[in-house]
Amino acid sequence: MELAAGSFSGEQFREACAELQQPALAGADWQLLVETSGISIYRLLDQKTGLYEYKVFGVLEDCSPTLLADIYMDLDYRKQWDQYVKELYEQECNGQTVVYWEVKYPFPMSNRDYVYLRQRRDLDMEGRKIHVVLAQSTSVPQLVERSGVIRVKQYKQSLAIESDGKKGSKVFMYYFDNPGGQIPSWLINWAAKNGVPNFLKDMARACQNYLKNT
Repeated sequence: MELAAGSFSGEQFREACAELQQPALAGADWQLLVETSGISIYRLLDQKTGLYEYKVFGVLEDCSPTLLADIYMDLDYRKQWDQYVKELYEQECNGQTVVYWEVKYPFPMSNRDYVYLRQRRDLDMEGRKIHVVLAQSTSVPQLVERSGVIRVKQYKQSLAIESDGKKGSKVFMYYFDNPGGQIPSWLINWAAKNGVPNFLKDMARACQNYLKNT
């Protein structure tokens, strides 16, 4: 479904919520990639790119759903806890808010940057409070491509968070990213396999540090 005027559809938010209750892994060749520290990652090959879509399911203990969603949305705080952020900010473009994000890549690879729309909704699904954040790449004339940095033009992410019934959060994440350039697909997939669990662990650690400092 195409984005209209920078918004996401209600159906897209409902789909993310539904994955928390019943993961949608049937009917396609989703493969279990890794299980680690209470996190399960599945992948599905995208035939056009040779890259994978990912679905992540897990529990982050001792991190409440509201705090986790707030931290995920807080771009200034992310610059403190995410070591791969080179530049990250919001900008108003054509009446909508877009995010610019430059990611550090190891030498000799070029950094990547993203321009994307994102939207958060806090939903009540039959008494279950679920925080959902959707993001998708876009293009705006105000944020042109930079020399020496490769623009990622295919990026999509969904995040749904609810209580695990204790002090923690039950999490679902969908992720697809085509970083372009001359990076072998096996290396991109290896990075995703390792990077997603590490990102969630870093975010959980950021929750703990945020609580300590408030």
